[in-house]
Amino acid sequence: MTDIWSTRARLYRESEAHREGPDLDLLVEWAFGAETALDVATGGGHVARRLREAGIQVVTCDPAPGMKPDVICRAEDLPFADQSFDVVACRVAAHHFPDPGAAVREMARVARFKVLIVDNLFLNDRAEEADRLRDPSHVRNYTAAEWKAFLEGARLVVGDVRFFDKPIELQPWLDRAGCTGAEAERVKELLVDRIHDGWVTLDRIAVKAIKA
Repeated sequence: MTDIWSTRARLYRESEAHREGPDLDLLVEWAFGAETALDVATGGGHVARRLREAGIQVVTCDPAPGMKPDVICRAEDLPFADQSFDVVACRVAAHHFPDPGAAVREMARVARFKVLIVDNLFLNDRAEEADRLRDPSHVRNYTAAEWKAFLEGARLVVGDVRFFDKPIELQPWLDRAGCTGAEAERVKELLVDRIHDGWVTLDRIAVKAIKA
């Protein structure tokens, strides 16, 4: 998986779908007042960029060396001391984690005040099949109730939950994951009710959790 993501690094750094969005704006708003932050599974580095622009000192981590994080590590095994960062954020990455519950517990451990999560929301089994076909590194999207359970299981208090529609240009979305041919056509079939005029609309959840 790490090698795959390293080869995709440039595409995700340059992706317009990842560079901006109301969910990213909300993360910056929720992080207000923090002096330090950890960006978990930084990917293209867009969360880190925006938090740094807001004056926050940010450390990035990611398992893929090609993403050029400050620290190479898995979300389930963060090599930082307890309460190392005021805020820990993770945007649109947890659906790739082998053990999201363990990852959330690690994020809670190294956070002093808040854990901020944004990810794609579970829609239905057809959408999950489409995600796995498009990108075999996809593990699963989760429901709002499952996210609440992950966070509460890490002794965090859910303070705010928001939902967003996320329109993404279809062809670049397929291209970023190297999805072509029959597999790409099957993805389109599975998501036909969400594709309009060359765009696919995903559902996204954002959760602010507070250290108890």
